[in-house]
Amino acid sequence: MAIQHKARKRFGQNFLSDPGIIQRIIQSINPRPGERIIEIGPGLGALTCPILDTVGEMDVIELDRDIIPKLQLNCGLDKALRVHNVDVLKFDFAKLSYTEPLRIIGNLPYNISTPIIFHLVEYSPLIQDMFFMLQKEVVERLAAAPDTSNYSRLSVMAQYHFNVTPLFLVPPESFQPMPKVDSAIVRLVPHQQKPVQINDEKAFAKLVSQAFSQRRKTLRNVLKDTCSVQQIEAAEIDPGSRAQSLSLQQFARLYNELTQSET
Repeated sequence: MAIQHKARKRFGQNFLSDPGIIQRIIQSINPRPGERIIEIGPGLGALTCPILDTVGEMDVIELDRDIIPKLQLNCGLDKALRVHNVDVLKFDFAKLSYTEPLRIIGNLPYNISTPIIFHLVEYSPLIQDMFFMLQKEVVERLAAAPDTSNYSRLSVMAQYHFNVTPLFLVPPESFQPMPKVDSAIVRLVPHQQKPVQINDEKAFAKLVSQAFSQRRKTLRNVLKDTCSVQQIEAAEIDPGSRAQSLSLQQFARLYNELTQSET
């Protein structure tokens, strides 16, 4: 019988307990012997233990030090499970020093899921793919297309860095305790070659953020302190349009137009 643990709200803990969903997630990940799978927030090991049995050894990142002994007992003390008791936002994935690409998985704390994803952007060259359990609305925003209600700054920046594939929904009753929101599984694959050419990613992110800062305003108004109507038009974009109607390619074209104007 698996050792249990009382979920802690401050760690955003909701433990996956539905065997059918667990199996479906593992089938989606399709772990193979010898692969370098890193899990964020393994909890009591619902995914960790069966995946560890397949791949042979794993690294997991767990902030709650009290749950670690229970995780180790659940998976087996004789297993090659390396536990890093650290805040994932401070974890240096490059220090793992593996020559094989990393496959990163996790049921991410919903309150910091977006910062975690963008922390991992720094390590994109090391990563093969990522499978995350996120709040359903976050997955919808990650994958949203222009001119839809979920399309946002997050959509643009995530799609700049990753190929985003929503997989399936996970209902609240799949967890103990039950969260108050629906969840979903998403696969993120870092682009080997970015879909658009950008010289300064931080400056591009700032432009996108500003464009979405007041969604109801037109680009002419919301970007008036950044660029002129003529510059927007030079990028073949209607100054009367709003940020949510612009594709990633159009944002890149606008950014590159502004950059060329400065030189």
